Amino acid sequence: MASSATAVSVFHHDGSAEAFQAWAAQAAGAARSAPGFIESQVSAAGPENLDWATAVTFSTEDELHRWLDSPQRAGLLEQASGLGLRRLSIDLTLVDGSLPTGVAIFLHTVKPGMEREFLDAEVALVAVSAAFSGFEGTSVLQPGHPGGQWLSILRFRTDHHLQSWMQSAERRGALPELRAQLAEDFVAITRSTPFGSILRLQDGATRVTPKWKTAMLVLLVLYPTVMTLSRFLGPALDNFGAEPWLSMWLSQIVSVGLMTWFLMPVVTGWFRRWLDPVDGAGVRISLFGAGVVVAVYAVTLTLFASVTWLQFWDYID
Repeated sequence: MASSATAVSVFHHDGSAEAFQAWAAQAAGAARSAPGFIESQVSAAGPENLDWATAVTFSTEDELHRWLDSPQRAGLLEQASGLGLRRLSIDLTLVDGSLPTGVAIFLHTVKPGMEREFLDAEVALVAVSAAFSGFEGTSVLQPGHPGGQWLSILRFRTDHHLQSWMQSAERRGALPELRAQLAEDFVAITRSTPFGSILRLQDGATRVTPKWKTAMLVLLVLYPTVMTLSRFLGPALDNFGAEPWLSMWLSQIVSVGLMTWFLMPVVTGWFRRWLDPVDGAGVRISLFGAGVVVAVYAVTLTLFASVTWLQFWDYID
């Protein structure tokens, strides 16, 4: 899911489970022919307190939305309605770095032959979480291919309600039974911000990228961005007759836009492990990543110090 986009559709427990499973299989077959399709998943049939849900994953967010907006999918939803299958809410769109409010997502590698026991543990976990304020439901999606991971999606009304559950003694008491059915501990899908911070949930606590790492990464991107815009955009605006105060303001708009929607997300992806507050928390990886960032500092400083063509001050009248 890290480099793809997924949409989850959650349904009411209306109609028959068999009708839902048959419709979900038809919907998956239709999505398979759409450009960018990666896989589809459907919730396990049977457990009453687990929501019915389907999920489709595409290579990019644009390809996902083209499928969601397509007449073919609209027809499938209309067909579902005719079968008594109604969506519980709008689709949950899961894109790397952007998770809906109050939603936690976990990947599970279930031991072979322990699928039934895993579902029973999930049902027990939901029974406990349902007693907490703001709980809205849990969907457990089967792997989309042999050997794949199960996906559980926990929904609360707000992030505050979710954190109350994640940090509760009741959850800690229920997790050992779930973990006993797994080949390895479950993984929480991370949530990141445009400027490099990554949020993760571990053992009921929220872990955040250290501020010094975020600051180092922002400087890594900010310096060459400002230098390049000062060299090329600034003189172009001057040639159009823009006053210095307006030229600076317009340059800052471009700088912030580039960093927010393009440069920082790309660089954050390159340094994702180093920024991860769990996987990158060790001293060795922290120092190694910081060394790489400092080395890039040195390269950019040398570049702008030695290449006259890039030095904006030589082009100021």
